[in-house]
Amino acid sequence: MKVAERRRGGGQQAGRPGPRHECRREAAVSEVALWRRLLAELLGSAFLAAVVIGSGIAAQRLSPGATGLELLENAAATAAGLSAIIVMFGPVSGAHFNPVVSFVDAAFGGLRWRDAAAYLPAQVAGCTVGAILANLMFAQDAVSISAKHRATPAHFLSEIIATLGLILVIFALARSGRSRSAPAAVGAYIGAAYFFTSSTSFANPAITVGRMFSDTFAGIAPSSVPAFIAAQVVGGALAVMVIRALYPRLTPAEASGIIVPHHSSQAGAEQGRAAYDGATSPAGRRPGHDAAH
Repeated sequence: MKVAERRRGGGQQAGRPGPRHECRREAAVSEVALWRRLLAELLGSAFLAAVVIGSGIAAQRLSPGATGLELLENAAATAAGLSAIIVMFGPVSGAHFNPVVSFVDAAFGGLRWRDAAAYLPAQVAGCTVGAILANLMFAQDAVSISAKHRATPAHFLSEIIATLGLILVIFALARSGRSRSAPAAVGAYIGAAYFFTSSTSFANPAITVGRMFSDTFAGIAPSSVPAFIAAQVVGGALAVMVIRALYPRLTPAEASGIIVPHHSSQAGAEQGRAAYDGATSPAGRRPGHDAAH
């Protein structure tokens, strides 16, 4: 009799969020050591800047005077390179390489705020190192401050929209359980945004800073950097509001898996997840309340 009562009691409790579930709803803690995540963000950001700036220099040399072709070459290399870099470093840090992505992730509980703050200097330093390496690979001065002025109202609006779209792509994939598609989707979005925005879609404060140090096709003048970063912050803030409206049940466990899942708990969080907010899983459980929790 007592055994049956215990079983019934256990069954009733299984449907309620227990201590383990409540723990999961707090800021998700990656199982990867912080120093390893910072190293991945540093290296990934360096590769990203090297791809963006290096392919820009190559495009100028391969297609001199053909601006449209130069931009196509730069965009194609960036899209493909970004996808590959996400695959390389995503399993360690999530492959943010972007302070806006990190702080939006923290806003949804997927990353501790102090970890997001630690990511910032690693991302900026990585992009700066990558810019220097790109210059050196093409036999240019290690540092050459860009004179390309980009700060106009159209560029400001473009950066807001580019950043907003980037964040929406990332979190839509996480919420619908399709984070494994993120490398291709993020790369494709950035490649397309090179052409549908007048700013060529920087959408990243770290790469914006790094591109100051290369007076080449992909460079940006220091005087234009504050406006670009301000627009990117605005885009990130708008993204938070839009995501809350579109995906009100986005959980910290789901947010912790952006841009790609990078810790074992995410595998459980992906099982039984419904594709859309408000939908129920086959077992009748609400998204975010499955057995993995």
